[in-house]
Amino acid sequence: MAPARNRVTPMGDVEAFPLRGAWTGNRGIIHSGRQITRFHASDLWITCALEFRGRRHEQWQPHHYTFLYFHDEAVSFAAGHRPCAECRRGSYTRYRAAWAEGLGGEVPSAAAMNRRLHAERIVRGTHRRRTHATPWADLPDGTFVRLDGSAALVVGAQLIEWTREGYRARRARPTRGTADVITPPSTVGVLRAGYPVQIDDSARG
Repeated sequence: MAPARNRVTPMGDVEAFPLRGAWTGNRGIIHSGRQITRFHASDLWITCALEFRGRRHEQWQPHHYTFLYFHDEAVSFAAGHRPCAECRRGSYTRYRAAWAEGLGGEVPSAAAMNRRLHAERIVRGTHRRRTHATPWADLPDGTFVRLDGSAALVVGAQLIEWTREGYRARRARPTRGTADVITPPSTVGVLRAGYPVQIDDSARG
């Protein structure tokens, strides 16, 4: 059976490819039948656990949010999602604490994070994805960048290309200059403050 169009790339696009996801999540109801018809339904974009309290939901249900899938948490963060406050309460709490530490100020509400992340990931009034120029030296592990038309993950001194089949080619991370960063700046701050983002083992080999 051909894969459904419910996998998410680091750029946030919803596509059909076989790569399995370590996480699910949603952006509200963005399907009709079995077709994706919208890019998002609101500024609430979350990453959820694949299993939670034995709940089972059928994919593509009418009037129910659209299940999306992410290769790993680093991909979900690059796409602009954050941890769910219900099924991933511990991760959500750590993310909020790291947000306050990395960006300064009070521990934010969910609504405040949603608004800020939405402004950072989408060009206002469009569905076009924003990226952000940031010095290479300032990027923590788990950040995604655009490199030669592809998405690549920062892990230590390396960049690992992400493909629709998984992580592939590696190259040295530049030590000077500016990167074209996909991961929203607020989440980069969260990562810099030490949030323990989940990265697929294949990227760490």
